[in-house]
Amino acid sequence: MMEEKSEHVVRKFENTGSGTDDDDNGCANKQHSSEEPDPPSPTAHGDFSDPVYKEISLANGTINRMTRDELRAKCAELKLDTRGVKDVLRKRLKNYYKKQKLKQAAASGGLGDTYYDYICVVDFEATCEENNPQDFLHEIIEFPIVLIDTHTLEIVDSFQEYVKPEVNPQLSDFCVDLTGITQKMVDEADTFPCVLRRVVVWLQEKELGTKYKYALLTDGSWDMSKFLYTQCRLSQIRYPQFARKWINIRKSYGNYYKVARSQTKLMCMLENLGMQYEGRLHCGLDDSRNIARIAIRMLKDGCQLRVNERLHGGEPQSVPITAPFEGAPPPQKPKSRD
Repeated sequence: MMEEKSEHVVRKFENTGSGTDDDDNGCANKQHSSEEPDPPSPTAHGDFSDPVYKEISLANGTINRMTRDELRAKCAELKLDTRGVKDVLRKRLKNYYKKQKLKQAAASGGLGDTYYDYICVVDFEATCEENNPQDFLHEIIEFPIVLIDTHTLEIVDSFQEYVKPEVNPQLSDFCVDLTGITQKMVDEADTFPCVLRRVVVWLQEKELGTKYKYALLTDGSWDMSKFLYTQCRLSQIRYPQFARKWINIRKSYGNYYKVARSQTKLMCMLENLGMQYEGRLHCGLDDSRNIARIAIRMLKDGCQLRVNERLHGGEPQSVPITAPFEGAPPPQKPKSRD
């Protein structure tokens, strides 16, 4: 059942101000500092009785006592990114020393933190009205994908197509102003099943799910559990298996940097990482690129991005960290609902 207001519309009124490297105000002022030494996470390098973990804990304690200026100076000395609020800089330094200590302690080196070869960032744009009725059916009108190579930590490709809505083919003025998608764009576009078929071909050409492990990543739960789920039902096609699990970057960001849920909106995440939005806000492709920039920054900071949500009975469910690791299955062409 659709909620009274779509997050797709609620997002539009998020704070769009951007912070600076010298100011911890705005989004950043609600971060939760962690002043205790961080416990090291389990790795394949051995158990916690190894002296290296005591060294890591001591280093964490030292980093916790550093001021923001000291953190930035140390990052600069180590040629690390100096942007971000205090908690982000602290996490960046801890991860650097953790990796260095474990590399020194193990002949294999590295942490094996990369679960996937590629991450596909998806951020749909959908039909909307300024005040959506409770039963308003959101139809996807832009299908963007931004492809991240997790080994090079770069955006390596992208896909974008507009989609013709069929239930409510006329876009509202609010939707046009918000997304920049015109009536002419959607009138000249193909319907969703046709676009989804080309998405599948694009993914297959990248050998995702066959030669390379991959996962989808979204900014929240709505893209998959509301927009894609609703669209598949409207188009009378089965929900694609490759999209049944995804990485919700808001959860990953909040858990890794220890911030409140209210501070995991797109603009806040960018601001707290010392970045600014690039492009046109609410353009699906530009939103996806900015989400990808956040994901890359998190990977560089040592975050282990992995699937944390799935679709079950049309609703999003959390995937526990203890769940077996698996990539998304090979994409298959859309199938009609029986």
